[in-house]
Amino acid sequence: MLANLRQLLRYRALIFSLVARELKARYRGSVLGFFWSFINPLLLLLIYTVVFTVVLPGVHPKELEPFALFMFCGILPWTWFSSSLLESSNVLVAGGNLIKKVLFPAEVLPIVTVLAGLVHFCLGLPILAAFLIYYRVPVTPTDLLWFPLIVAIQLVLTIGLALFVSALTVHFRDVRDLLANLLTLWFFATPIIYPLTQAPERVRRLLNLNPFTHLAVAYQEALFKPGPFTGGTRLLAAGAASVVVFALGYFVFDRLRDTFAEEV
Repeated sequence: MLANLRQLLRYRALIFSLVARELKARYRGSVLGFFWSFINPLLLLLIYTVVFTVVLPGVHPKELEPFALFMFCGILPWTWFSSSLLESSNVLVAGGNLIKKVLFPAEVLPIVTVLAGLVHFCLGLPILAAFLIYYRVPVTPTDLLWFPLIVAIQLVLTIGLALFVSALTVHFRDVRDLLANLLTLWFFATPIIYPLTQAPERVRRLLNLNPFTHLAVAYQEALFKPGPFTGGTRLLAAGAASVVVFALGYFVFDRLRDTFAEEV
């Protein structure tokens, strides 16, 4: 397994090339093209602003105003996470013609899907930054220093799960449908549309077992909540969990690798 991981560095040019192809293919034939990467998060933020200022005003603590912006700090990384897993679940089956090539490294395909999602996430950040400036939410340089680490931990976690899910889907095609429902449950089990402090104590213990809980809270602390970043310990725990998930995901992928060509 370690030997295969080291070999991935040799395929970095291939990975970057496939990421570029994936991004171009996503908007091929679209009038606005890559502008959708900016428009989609903008529309999402506007929708949540309308819902929580017009339809459901006053259902959240006042210290979290503007609440739509608070949610957007968690929804933007969640969109990257969930879309990457859903697309990865079918990426090996869809890329069967590549999998059957002897020298092609199969793990490249789910990694490309996650990295393409990362690009869309980064393209949505200017929209988030613009609204943080508009609402005069203070973000300190120290908070910004934590931000790349949070993104790196999410990247490791997402790639590990993407490898695991993509390998399972080759053998069990029901995984994609099950995953869609699981991600819905996972979304509500993550403090994105509510603050973690609002959950009852016994529920909070369960939420803390969710690795994305710590990532969501870290994004909220770094980008929205005033004051110094206090979630270092929580973030390190999430980082350790992400490394374990990545190792397990790659281990399962590596064990099933030889069966992919027959099953796709």
